[in-house]
Amino acid sequence: MRSFEGRVAIVAGGAGGLGSATVRRLAELGMKVVIFDWNGDRAAALAKECGNATAAVAGDASDDGDAAAAVEAATSLGVLSLLANASGGGVGGGRILTREGVPRDKDSFVRTMEMNATGTFNISRFAAAAMAKNEPDEDGERGVIVNTASIAGLEGQTGQVSYAAAKGAILAMTLPMARDLSISGIRVCGIAPGTMGTPGMLSVPEAMKEKLVENIQFPRRMGKPEEFALLVEAIARNPYLNGENIRLDGALRFPPK
Repeated sequence: MRSFEGRVAIVAGGAGGLGSATVRRLAELGMKVVIFDWNGDRAAALAKECGNATAAVAGDASDDGDAAAAVEAATSLGVLSLLANASGGGVGGGRILTREGVPRDKDSFVRTMEMNATGTFNISRFAAAAMAKNEPDEDGERGVIVNTASIAGLEGQTGQVSYAAAKGAILAMTLPMARDLSISGIRVCGIAPGTMGTPGMLSVPEAMKEKLVENIQFPRRMGKPEEFALLVEAIARNPYLNGENIRLDGALRFPPK
C-alpha cells in the first residue's frame, strides 16, 4: 500500500487490546477506520476518542449480517484497502480428558473455533469481495488482509487444545488465502503474537506476570500492543510480503506447560 492517507481499514476486534492499538496507529497514519467489535460500547468510545475518521460497528465477525454491515460501513467511507483481523479468544480451557478420564465438553471447542477461525474466514471473504472492486495500484494491488493467530497455533501448551487448533487454523489459512486472492491483487499475511501486554494480561498478579515472561529471550517483557500495530503497518506498507506468517514474540517458545 503506497499511501494510507484517505484509505479505509476495518479492524475486527478493534475495541480489544491489540485491535485498539491498531486502530489508533492507522488513524494516525491518515486512514479512516471502522472499529468492528462485539462490544459496541467500547467500540463507540474508541471511535469518539479517535475522531471523525473512525466509525464503530457492533457485531460478530462470524455472523454474515454483521460482517457485511462492517464492510458496508467501510465502503461508505471510501476505498477499503486493509482488513486487520484482531478478534478472537477462547471459551474455557482444559485438557481433552480430565484427570479422571472424562472427555472434555465439545461445545467449548466448537465455540472457540467459531470465534477465531470461522470469524476470520467470514469477515475476510466479505472484505475481499469489496477490495476486488478497487482500482489496482502500479503493482496491481487492491488490498491487504492481516490475520491474527498466536504462537499457540504452532506450539500449544497443555490444556490449549481448542485455542491451539483455532489459531493453527488461522495460520493454515494464510498461504491458500493468499493464493486464492492473488488473482484479485489482494495480499494476505498472518501475525502470530506471543505473550502480549494487553489490559487483560497486565491485570494478572505479579507472580503470574513473572511466570509469563520467564521464557522470553529478549526483550524479556510482554509485547506491547503498539508493537503489534507497527507490524500491521509494516505488512501493509511492504508490497512483497505475502502468504507469510510472522511471529511477534521476543524469541519466546512455549514450554509444554
